[in-house]
Amino acid sequence: MKIVASWAARFRVRQYIKSSLWIVPLLGLVLGGILAEWAVAADGTGWPPSGWHYSTSTASGVLTAIVGAMVALLGFVVTIGVLVVQQATGTLSPRYMRLWYRDRLQKAVLATFTGTFAFAFSLLRSIEDDSVPDLGVTLAGGAVAISLVLLLVYLNRFTHSLRPVAIADLVARMGRAVFGRGAVQIRGAAPNADEQVPPGTPVMRICSERGGAIQSFNVAGLVAEAARHDCVFVVTRLIGDFAPPDAVLVEVHGGTSQPDPERVTGLVALGAERTIEQDPAFALRILVDIAIRALSPAVNDPTTAVQVLNYIESFLHMVRKAPLPGRYVLADHQGHPRLVLLGRDWESYLQLALCEIRDYGASSVQICRRLRAVLDGLLDTLPPERHPSVRAELRLLQESVEREFPDAARRAVAEQADRQGIGGRYPSQK
Repeated sequence: MKIVASWAARFRVRQYIKSSLWIVPLLGLVLGGILAEWAVAADGTGWPPSGWHYSTSTASGVLTAIVGAMVALLGFVVTIGVLVVQQATGTLSPRYMRLWYRDRLQKAVLATFTGTFAFAFSLLRSIEDDSVPDLGVTLAGGAVAISLVLLLVYLNRFTHSLRPVAIADLVARMGRAVFGRGAVQIRGAAPNADEQVPPGTPVMRICSERGGAIQSFNVAGLVAEAARHDCVFVVTRLIGDFAPPDAVLVEVHGGTSQPDPERVTGLVALGAERTIEQDPAFALRILVDIAIRALSPAVNDPTTAVQVLNYIESFLHMVRKAPLPGRYVLADHQGHPRLVLLGRDWESYLQLALCEIRDYGASSVQICRRLRAVLDGLLDTLPPERHPSVRAELRLLQESVEREFPDAARRAVAEQADRQGIGGRYPSQK
């Protein structure tokens, strides 16, 4: 495989490693066995002190108990994982699971358990009638203590962080971080919207070899490849879009030579589902999923949806500060346009954030009042050129309220803006 074409494969490998729950525990298992060999060797040097010596029966009993305890604790953590999966798919969003798999604390706990298991099991074979790995038994006890502390931290964290509002806070922070990095504009290339893409029909269309969701672009690699052929690449799909097999991914305009399609497609990572690395809208998608799941008849928890709307509003206020041209023209080091990437405009973010919540929560007084407060707050802070899209959302909200609340008295209550849904106040009414 060519080096350039391997970027997408390396990206997929990194994604698999980040999401895997077995690789880090496997490393812990191997490391535990290696440390056991070191502990046995260290015992031959006359260390530890005499007060740390154990009888054969005591050492064997302690290590056997540790092996059994670690297996039981691993089963306990797996049980917790099953419960998390059930809650995430039932009351949160299946998309959240992709973020949960990456939790470093969970992997550290599993690695500690497997490492302690391997350490204690390896020491058992070195116990003889006249030889006991005293240092190893002592270290095994210390490893158990560390394992228990990590287990308590793990339980405390997931007991608190599995609440929908805590997950909303986590997802919103991740989305803001990705958006703040400007993932589609970094890595050595700067936006150059003043330059024009060569007009006319593209000289070449590069198609995907297999289907999948667009997970990431190697922006610097695409710019360099376009510069090498003195052409302009126009990416036809947004990051996060699903590209079926043989779909056009890149259009080539101009150029002194034709690029190798395999090299170009190797700079676009496709996968089974979206990732958040270059796609802040995916974080917003998860937040909306949690809110509309709370509004479903099976859950019927509009207060949770109102809490999630707090973080959606925070996300929208962050987005409003950024220029959203709808496309990004990136230049090489000489200032020549080389790459055109599609981008989401303000209306796209606004519709993603509010449309489904408005539709699913139209019959809830809380949701109607909180949505109006969100839109009124945006009108107070947005520049005038972005007001039309917000006013359009306000009109749709008003139509939903009038349709769902034919009684004038109830409609008047639902039309008020309220930051808490019910029970708060908003200083001004539009």
